[in-house]
Amino acid sequence: MSNATLYALTVLIWGSTFFAIEFQLGVVPPEVSVVYRYSVAALLLFGWSYFRNLPLRFAVRHHAWFMLLGLLLFGLNYILTYTSQVHITSALAAIAFSTMVWLNIINSRIFFGVKAGRGVLFGALLGAAGMVFLFAPQISKVSFSDSVFFGSSLAVLGALSASFGNMVSQKIQKAAIPVVQMNAWGMFYGAVFMAVVALVNGRNFTFEWSAAYIGSLAYLTVFGSIVAFGAYLTLLGRIGAHKAGYAMVMFPVVALLLSTLFEGLEITLTTIAGTLLVLAGNVFVLRTRRPAAVATDDARVRFYQRRTRPVSICTKSDCS
Repeated sequence: MSNATLYALTVLIWGSTFFAIEFQLGVVPPEVSVVYRYSVAALLLFGWSYFRNLPLRFAVRHHAWFMLLGLLLFGLNYILTYTSQVHITSALAAIAFSTMVWLNIINSRIFFGVKAGRGVLFGALLGAAGMVFLFAPQISKVSFSDSVFFGSSLAVLGALSASFGNMVSQKIQKAAIPVVQMNAWGMFYGAVFMAVVALVNGRNFTFEWSAAYIGSLAYLTVFGSIVAFGAYLTLLGRIGAHKAGYAMVMFPVVALLLSTLFEGLEITLTTIAGTLLVLAGNVFVLRTRRPAAVATDDARVRFYQRRTRPVSICTKSDCS
């Protein structure tokens, strides 16, 4: 699957998940909804791996990384995001979460020594400016003493957790472990972690048997978890977190369009200007050449695969 296809899937699906999460809030506690979502996603990925005869046995050190991935990317990230949307709209949650593009740039530099490059930095600046234009009305109403600020802070913390999870994913992929099995184990450990959190907090494992809740849970599980995470983390392994992270600036545009259709958000000249800035930033980020440090790491992975072949039966289509 091409990088352009992976990028489009990530943006379109995750842009719509912020809207779908709205239907998860209410009867079922957020922690419990996350447990349901990633338990089912993990079972589906384990089943797919078994059906395709993909290896699922890994060393203890790899499981330590899987646990950390589950904690950061499939646990804390989503509970913070779910909880934030109790206090703010899906559009504002999307803009707060888009700070991950900067967090990825900083963390890639800290953990992997990858310099973002002028094109990526300039594109990220354009994207940030675009976000200000896109959500100017919501931003102008934010108060440092109300629930909107609290919800936005939770969403930013969710982005920070997700960014650290991106770094863990990149580390795992450098050990030549395919995305399918990595996500299966990561989602399993994430579900276990969130189940413990829910029990400690005294949450009831209730279930809402409405069409809206079940439908949104199915969409978030299959598309928002399995498809989108598979596409994004594969892309991350190919082009680096500092560039793949710009998807977090692009998908608020999708969230904005859905808010316009279903939440009555008004399209203005500033909205149009913001969209154009985000798209321009996208061009700068994705057209920038890949840093040499990332390419060198990929070369090491290919060498490792030829020498050890720990997961060599995973085909290109299976890992996409």
